[in-house]
Amino acid sequence: MTKPPTTPLLLLALAVAGAAAPAWAQNRIYRCGNEYTNDATRAKERGCKLVEGGNVTVVPGMRPAPASGAAPSAAPAAAPRVNDSEQRARDSDARAILEAELRKAEARRAELLKEYNDGFPQRSALEMRNVQAYQERTAALKAEIDRVESDIASLRRELGRLPASSGGSK
Repeated sequence: MTKPPTTPLLLLALAVAGAAAPAWAQNRIYRCGNEYTNDATRAKERGCKLVEGGNVTVVPGMRPAPASGAAPSAAPAAAPRVNDSEQRARDSDARAILEAELRKAEARRAELLKEYNDGFPQRSALEMRNVQAYQERTAALKAEIDRVESDIASLRRELGRLPASSGGSK
């Protein structure tokens, strides 16, 4: 036989549960459009609907900072400044990287165009028997050429955005 729980322990558990009960209870919440309230008289006046089936948590939004007379700057106030020679070196490095990527993309496009052969790539032994595989490879080559040409156009745009190289005039 098991021994029933002692009375002081049972009373302590009931006291804790009773003290926590008000925290579990929640007032009725009413929804008035995008606004929530627990004021029943105000909700009745405005024709709000009772929210049922769970607790509602409302987090107040942040108020925007008042606009100052100054226009917003492009860089944050705490952004570190870079001297002109360091910026020219960065621009030069960026130009060199973009030019190398452009050369690589142009070489890839030349390879693909040669393999594509104006829409009639050389058929492999498997493609002699399987026309569908040949058509799929041809379409894939065309799509790859389009992607590489898009990359080349993007690289040229980026190069155009960089300041003129230090060897020439701006």
